[in-house]
Amino acid sequence: MSQYDVLCIGNAIVDIIARAEDAFLRENNIIRGAMNLIDAERAELLYDRMGPAVETSGGSAGNTAAGVASLGGTAAFFGKVSDDALGDIYRHDIRAQGVAFDTPALNGHPPTARSMIFVTPDGERSMNTYLGACVELGPEDVEEEKAAGAKVTYFEGYLWDPPRAKTAIRETARIAHENGREVAMTLSDPFCVDRYREEFLDLMRSGTVDIVFANEEEAKSLYQTADLETAREALAADCKIAIVTRSEKGSMIINGDGTHIPIDADPVDNLVDTTGAGDLYAAGFLYGYTNGMDMQACGRLGSLAASIIIQQIGPRAQVSLRQAAIDAGLIRS
Repeated sequence: MSQYDVLCIGNAIVDIIARAEDAFLRENNIIRGAMNLIDAERAELLYDRMGPAVETSGGSAGNTAAGVASLGGTAAFFGKVSDDALGDIYRHDIRAQGVAFDTPALNGHPPTARSMIFVTPDGERSMNTYLGACVELGPEDVEEEKAAGAKVTYFEGYLWDPPRAKTAIRETARIAHENGREVAMTLSDPFCVDRYREEFLDLMRSGTVDIVFANEEEAKSLYQTADLETAREALAADCKIAIVTRSEKGSMIINGDGTHIPIDADPVDNLVDTTGAGDLYAAGFLYGYTNGMDMQACGRLGSLAASIIIQQIGPRAQVSLRQAAIDAGLIRS
């Protein structure tokens, strides 16, 4: 059986990243700091209006898979691209990161997904995503050997938008649990939580999901509260482990027994682009978790990976995360 530390399931999206002023967001009716789902026509419009851009394979769970690989872990990915130029870019890029990606490409329409990401001077990113071929991911794309062999299967809440993907995720979770594995998810975005609150809670309370990642706003949105402590207590009751990230305030790891572990944020000298911060935190945490580290060490690895990624453009590490973790004394060479 193939063994992987983490199997990630997500939207296979080519990120097209450009700098922009807040005035540009207002003029183009872009919700600041959110993931805005758009159609093909608006995708073309925004692309035409963008300034110079960087293109890279992205998508939340894909970023996490690449982060696990950069730390020296073994990672696999399920996600759908089309048989087109952007699909070729995505496939080559994620494999070059060391991630096993074998999902068959879609032959024809719709085209590979793309996300126009506008980064404002404060480093905040506003995503405008055309899902394209992503919506065609389905249960036929579940590779049983990978699902059974991965220590943790991790999927993104964003994937709850395309309906067939839900079936694929539930099937993968079934296989994982039957083989004694665990399943994790990220809530992805407060707007995503608003769309699927009851379904997300059911995934947690039914035991389909063991580990949940959220930022502070997503956690509070999930329980419709303005009080983080209320959300923390509810998360402890609803899942085995929850991780809540809080930007410069660090993060907290919440155990099902009600205890929680605070984790400091790593220092950031130059905030450039927050794209991928949560994705790379998850990568660091899951690498530690699947390699037998204690919760404190898992959280510290997550903080390190997140701090590195927000000091560069784009969600794929331009330095070796493993070497950075060795230099920080978090893992052995």
